[in-house]
Amino acid sequence: MKKVGVSILGLGVVGGGTYRILESHREFFRATQNIDVTVECVLEPNAEKTGALGVPAEKVASNIAEIVANPDVNIIVETIGGVGVAREYVLAALNAGKTVVTSNKELYCKFSHELEHTAKRQNAGLFFEATCVGGVPIVRTLLDGLQANKISSFMGIINGTTNFILTEMAKGTSYADALAEAKKLGYTEADPSADVDGLDASYKLSILSSLAFHTKVPLSKVFREGISSVSVEDIRHGAELGYVLKLLAVGKQTEEGIEVRVHPAFLRKEHPLAAVNGCFNAVYLKGDAAGDMMMYGRGAGDLPTASAIVSDIIYAATHSEYRYSTFKNTEKEEKGVTFIDDFSSAYYVRLSVEDRSGMLAKIGSVLGKAGISINEVVQCGADEENRATVVLVTHETHEYAIRNAVSKLEASIAKVKSVLRVAL
Repeated sequence: MKKVGVSILGLGVVGGGTYRILESHREFFRATQNIDVTVECVLEPNAEKTGALGVPAEKVASNIAEIVANPDVNIIVETIGGVGVAREYVLAALNAGKTVVTSNKELYCKFSHELEHTAKRQNAGLFFEATCVGGVPIVRTLLDGLQANKISSFMGIINGTTNFILTEMAKGTSYADALAEAKKLGYTEADPSADVDGLDASYKLSILSSLAFHTKVPLSKVFREGISSVSVEDIRHGAELGYVLKLLAVGKQTEEGIEVRVHPAFLRKEHPLAAVNGCFNAVYLKGDAAGDMMMYGRGAGDLPTASAIVSDIIYAATHSEYRYSTFKNTEKEEKGVTFIDDFSSAYYVRLSVEDRSGMLAKIGSVLGKAGISINEVVQCGADEENRATVVLVTHETHEYAIRNAVSKLEASIAKVKSVLRVAL
């Protein structure tokens, strides 16, 4: 039976979950995978964390050099996070010929070219299933399950924190209260900006779109907009029109080029992604051979993410040859690859206008001159300032066209309260 020695760098939420699975499932892996996986050592300076997990003192390493020099360590798991020490440690491991498994989406998104180059040079494995969508095996699906397909598009709910917040707001909870509850439940860090500003989802979208479209999609090419300006009022108006609001990550490959964007968007209630609530995640894919499909599961947490890490450990231990990117993995996009920033969408627009006759006609005129047609429109009653709320949903148009029209509306007719995209 093959013996596999593992070292875990960092015993936080995910690292701790990885340790627990490896310790509790050792006999299960022996019986089902014919491998004996042992945790040879960990790197964790916090004695409370190692003590809580019952890590023997002799298995707590003092530095990364000690770990990479250990001949019994075959696979090193990085769950530290960030791009400082984590990058240094991962490069040290790869340079020593050790296979690396990481859950660090920021590190992999920004430096996969450097890590992969080092791994290739040293004939080491580099695995990153846990960087995207928690316990949902989306990376393995793209690499090993959908090779027969040209993926034309995908969109997903790939950040559990924002999905939880928007789910609570749909119940009438304010953004501030929903965010506070997410913090209380441990769904977000003390500084939630990476989640609510869409950065976490952008890291993941960069990784997934590179895999799906077989070309490097740098983070700099991802359009990003977070959820901090979303209001309960907009969610309510959207629900009345038959929509659900989600933070979507969208990737498309067309003859014109690639578009990648993260932003709040309304979905029709009938769409499969509309039913994905709480901290759950899902990715909806379109392949030319397989057609439409959706993968769904928990997008965060100790054991779901640790499940992805352990899956990579077992895959690495049971495969003698390592595979790398199907594209030229460089820091920037390849020459000749076009990225689209003037993407097309339908749009939800909420306006505040004077409550007098002819206003809807004026709004329609401005939009019409911009080449934008209205699909749905609702006018609500006047407030104490004799201003009415107008909510409209456009037919498909372009991003630059709606921005231009909104600026003209604000200059002459209405106060634009919000503009949100509607997924097609």
